[in-house]
Formats: sequence, C-alpha cells, structure tokens
Amino acid sequence: MSKFVDRVELHVRAGRGGHGCASVRREKFMPLGGPDGGNGGNGGDVILEVDPNVHTLLDFHFHPHAKGGNGKPGEGSNRNGKQGEGLLLKVPDGTVVMSTDGEVIVDLMGAGTQFVAAQGGRGGLGNAALVSKARKAPGFALLGEDGQERDLVLELKSVADVGLVGFPSAGKSSLVSVLSAAKPKIADYPFTTLVPNLGVVLSGDTTFTIADVPGLIPGASEGRGLGLDFLRHLERCAVLAHVVDCATLEPGRDPISDVDALEAELAAYQPALQGDAGLGDLADRPRVVILNKADIPDADELAEFVLPEFEKRGWPVYKISAVSREGLRPLTFGLAEMVLAYRAANPKAEPKRQIIRPVAKGDSGFRVIADPEVEGGFIVIGERPERWVHQTQFENDEAVGYLADRLARLGVEDELVKLGAQPGASVTIADYCFDWEPSISAGVETLLTRRGVDPRLEQTERIGAAERKHASRARRGLIDGDDE
Repeated sequence: MSKFVDRVELHVRAGRGGHGCASVRREKFMPLGGPDGGNGGNGGDVILEVDPNVHTLLDFHFHPHAKGGNGKPGEGSNRNGKQGEGLLLKVPDGTVVMSTDGEVIVDLMGAGTQFVAAQGGRGGLGNAALVSKARKAPGFALLGEDGQERDLVLELKSVADVGLVGFPSAGKSSLVSVLSAAKPKIADYPFTTLVPNLGVVLSGDTTFTIADVPGLIPGASEGRGLGLDFLRHLERCAVLAHVVDCATLEPGRDPISDVDALEAELAAYQPALQGDAGLGDLADRPRVVILNKADIPDADELAEFVLPEFEKRGWPVYKISAVSREGLRPLTFGLAEMVLAYRAANPKAEPKRQIIRPVAKGDSGFRVIADPEVEGGFIVIGERPERWVHQTQFENDEAVGYLADRLARLGVEDELVKLGAQPGASVTIADYCFDWEPSISAGVETLLTRRGVDPRLEQTERIGAAERKHASRARRGLIDGDDE
C-alpha cells in the first residue's frame, strides 16, 4: 500500500572542491618552464526541482541524506580537475523549504522551479593561476573548499484550485470520485480518509483540480484529530467548499452548526505562508456550500430549509447527491467560474532557478571583535577571511605568507592595529588560532628564494627562537633576567 508523506527533514551536503596542483613544467631543452599546475574542480550542488510527476515526499522519508559529488584535483600541464557531479532532487509542486527552526526559506511552485539547497565548494587555484610579479613560480596551491551543509525541513502543501472541507463522512471523497477519475477509499466510518485526495475536473473548456482534505472536527486548529497535519493543504486553495452532510443522525448536529464550527477552525488557523508565498488567511477565501445527500428525502427537506440561511451570507449554495449525481453539473460550472476569476487575478509566475545567498550592501567582508575567552585576543569574522584560511596549506611557509598578504590587503592588519592588538596577540579565524606578527604584511616585497619558503616567516621564526632561548637561559640562572 502506498504511503503519503508530506513533511520530512532533509540533510544535504554539497561536494567539496578539488585541490589545486603545484607543478613546474619540466621538459628536455625547456629550461625555466614555469608553473603549470591546474585548478581543482568545483564541488557538485544539491538542487531541488519541482516535478509535476512527483506527488509526495516519500523518497526523502526513506533517504533523508543527500550529497553532491566532490570535485577532482588539478594536475600538471595546466589540466583542471573535473567538476563534481551535482545532485538533482525532484520535489512536488507546492513544496515549502524551511530551516529546522521553522523559518521559511523558499516556496517552490511551478514546474521546473529550482532551488540550490547546498552550494558546492569552489576548487582551489593551481600555482599557474597564482603567478604574480612577486611570485614568479609559486611553490604552493590553494586547497578546495568544503561544500555547504544544511539541515532543511520540506513541507508539502497541496496545489489545488478547490479545497473540500467538512466533518468526517460528509461525502467529500465520494464527491471527488464522481467529479474526477480519482478513486479514493470510501467507507461509512469517521476518518476513512487519512491522506488528501486530489482529482482533476473538466467543466466545459475549463480544467481545475479539487482536493479532499481529511475530515476536520472542532479543535482541529489546536491539533485535535487530523487537523494540524492537513489544514496546511488548504493554504493554496483558491476556493473553499463546505461539504455538508444533510442526513447526519448525530445529536446536536445540523448543517448550520457544522459550517459555523468549521468556520471557527479556519479562522483560528494561521497559514505559515503570507503575501506572495501564500494566499492570506483562510477566512478571506471565497466560499461555496455544498448540501450533500439530497437523494434521501429527509436530507432533501433539511437542505431546502437551511438553503436561505447560507444565501444570506452571500455564499453560493448547491444541493447535490454524490450517489445519484443530482446537481453535479451546475456545481462544476459554478466552481469553474470561481476558479477562472481567481486565475485572472493571480497569473502564474514563470519557473525560475533560485539561489539564496544574501549579501549585505557595503559589507567590508569582515569584522574584528575581542576574544571573550583570551585576554588580549581577537576573533576575525567574515566569509572571505574564513574561506581563505580553509584554502591554505599551513605546512607550506610560502602559502602562509600568501595568506598573510591577502588578509593585509583586505584590511585585517589595519583593523587589528586600530583595536590595539600587540605583537604575539592571539588572533582566531575560523578554526585556526595565530600569534599575530605585524611585520608579515603585504607591504613587504617578497624576495626570491626556493619554492615553498617565505623569508619573512623565516625571519620571524628566527626572532622567536632567539627570544625563547634567551628566556630559557634566564630561567636557568645562566644570565640576569634584565640583561640585554
């Protein structure tokens, strides 16, 4: 038996970018061939795409983890690495993508609409792409970036033109079965319908969809019965149709009280989507009242009695019988007319590919704050410096010097000076902690030396070693601590 799933938690991780290659061309009779390391390939994205042939989130229920392919590393002879294979996930029309704390990220509607759920990491540059006036033959390359990793919640809200609401066993499923080719389960006990049933109705030249939402009861907006699980499927319906059981034998129930009770639940329910993403509160939607089971004499008499009361509210009222098919033709033409009026006022948006990556205007790219855990320490926060740190090969002194130059050009050095940072202060960027040395800056000319070595770092290391040796001898009493 098929299972309907309309809410899942999805863990997505894009592919990692490939590392750049540090290579030097070596051929016979070709001295000073120069660097020829290629760039790494970008990691594959994880993309959600609306597919009209998908109607449930069942696949994600059984496979909640999705991962894009990793990019390949670059090679010598200026050969770039292969791009990582992207992962395309098909979702139903009307899928809402949210964060785990309930914030709506994007509303996917319209066949072909795409959303990049996780961005693949960029491949690292090879040493051929890092050549500059100061570095004729870089002995290092940049590492590939990690792909984006996110936890998302996917929630399906049925895309139907007409939503049928009513108490259990009011005849909603029977009405869908006679108006369309859908074959929902039908029985004479409450909560027979456990999942929304969608059908396609043809009325003249107009085609529209109709949804049978599982039976609502008083308290549904607070979670009683099946209410909260399926009330959201009414959010996208342009017309709400009350299906009223005029032949109910339950004490204390009648068509007017049934509609009033459900109206109170619809008014109490607050859709998660507003404005362009949704259609506003359910209380504002056009209403239709369908008095069902008119084939029963007592029900037909009751329908005639309550019909004027609903007409006073300005709602179209139709008396039908889903069993004998009495009154179905006027009903379908009336619903089609209301649907056409809605479509004229709300034209469909064109499918689009969306990438959510907001960037603040005028952002300098970083900010520096005091480290609350380390006295005299600082933390550098920003997308660019954090990304540069992850791209650096710290076992290569030349790569570390290149990182220092990039940070200095960005203005990190100047900002640390303004905040009163002292040489040797602890500076944290991403997951890495450094002892700040202001002498290592972009303003110092890089001297020619062997590949993989930066003379500025060597000088700093020599000074640091001499100071440590001096302090060690002072502690052992070999020299006076104040002796220069």
